[in-house]
Amino acid sequence: MTVMRTVLVTGANRGIGHATAGALHHAGWRVVLAARDGRAAQAAAEALGPGVLGVELDVTCPRSVAAAHEHSGPVDALVSNAGVLLDAGHDPLTVPVDAVRATLEVNLLGAWRLCQQFVPGMVRQGWGRVALVSSGTGTFHNGLFTGAPGYSLSKTAVNGLTTMLAARTSGTGVLVNAVNPGPTRTRMMPTAPRTPEEAAAALVAALTLPDDGPTGVLLSRGRPIPW
Repeated sequence: MTVMRTVLVTGANRGIGHATAGALHHAGWRVVLAARDGRAAQAAAEALGPGVLGVELDVTCPRSVAAAHEHSGPVDALVSNAGVLLDAGHDPLTVPVDAVRATLEVNLLGAWRLCQQFVPGMVRQGWGRVALVSSGTGTFHNGLFTGAPGYSLSKTAVNGLTTMLAARTSGTGVLVNAVNPGPTRTRMMPTAPRTPEEAAAALVAALTLPDDGPTGVLLSRGRPIPW
């Protein structure tokens, strides 16, 4: 008998998040589509079809994260996709520190709040998948991108968070990985080469790993790549 899994996707009213929610819905998952604007979440959920639940979720607000958890109930998988790019065109010597702080609040601490709220339930049930959206701009292998230093550093921190969560959940049946979807054509990067649907495939691959699949790694197109 096939088990219907439930997945929460943040930042899912458009772009990569919406494409990921759609791909999982069509694959038979129960999808909880989350966005900061509750009306946008509901509209995006209705656009995907019956059975998709739209919830308001502001990852910067602990009360909002807790309320979304109460609304959705336990989930089997989490896609932490909500993110911001606020400092494009700056460098480490000119970037406003307030922009860096705001970026870290969403991209790093927002992901951390989500995991603290939703991952313990996965551990208790003995199965779970977590995909944290990262970026090649935040890897030491590629070299951190100095043209958006706050964004790049936030993704480096997400990579570090991934390794800690994977270590904490080792042996529990929960796999936690970062995913580099590659430069994707969204509002954040309107001229990028990849489509949201192509990026979504990388996230779906992270959620459908076998039980003996990798954890605590950076994935691209379903395969580990260097940090």
